[in-house]
Amino acid sequence: AHDGFLSNAAVKLLFPAEAQKAEKSLRALGLNKACDDFILSLNRAAELAVIEAKPIFISAIKQMNLEDASSILLCKEPDAATKYFQQITSGNLRSAFRPIIETALSKKDVPRHWTELSTRYNQIPLVTKVNTDISSYATQKAMEGLFYEIAKEELKMRQNSDLRNSPLLKKVFGYADNQKKGTITIN
Repeated sequence: AHDGFLSNAAVKLLFPAEAQKAEKSLRALGLNKACDDFILSLNRAAELAVIEAKPIFISAIKQMNLEDASSILLCKEPDAATKYFQQITSGNLRSAFRPIIETALSKKDVPRHWTELSTRYNQIPLVTKVNTDISSYATQKAMEGLFYEIAKEELKMRQNSDLRNSPLLKKVFGYADNQKKGTITIN
């Protein structure tokens, strides 16, 4: 979604941790717009990449076996499904996200912004030079943001039966709830 990353403080992409000192220094030098443009570009690239996640998750669900599904549903960890999908889909997500992010960053002029910012910062005396792979960073952060949101939704669905709004979800979670209570219901 537009501003899906930018407006959500929990997943918003910022300067890489090793470059946050650089951001402060650059802002102190009056380069606020360049810093803001850089952050905006990172977040727009992540938003574009996340669109590609749906078919990867559908494929992972189709490959899931009954044992996987049962262990996820009966697990007491509130993010068991999220962890499962993270393990199964991360490689494919990274492969799908990275080229989209690289293209989006190029269209939004991020390499130019990053080169400008890092070059200016690296000219400051006595600073540790900054050299990060911005595409790799944005790809990883986009994936982290996606799984953060999935974990939140999983927790809501586990805690609130009203959110289980399809017959399949009702049946699956009903089975899991009965198993946890030790009741066996055959439908």
